[in-house]
Amino acid sequence: MTTNKGDRIELENINHPGKTTLADAAMYAAMKRAVLNVLPAVSPGLTADELGQAVLAHLSQKLYPNGAKAGWWAKAVQLDLEAKGIIVREKTRPLRLRKSQR
Repeated sequence: MTTNKGDRIELENINHPGKTTLADAAMYAAMKRAVLNVLPAVSPGLTADELGQAVLAHLSQKLYPNGAKAGWWAKAVQLDLEAKGIIVREKTRPLRLRKSQR
């Protein structure tokens, strides 16, 4: 949800229900698009490392020059999308992620 505090968005975290953090809306939107472009809808999904590498090709050099801060943003968006039920964790080791079937 975008707030009226400039171009900020509230991020949820599946590990901390009910707690939100404000973050840059443009950075979030770009990473969300990248994550949803690369995550499959079927098992086995991608590991966090695979996801982090796969999104790099889908990010703007203006927002993420040479992948700067992409790792942090990939994790923040992952946790937010999990909290919203848009992506899910597979019960595997290592952890794998995929789009929700909803």
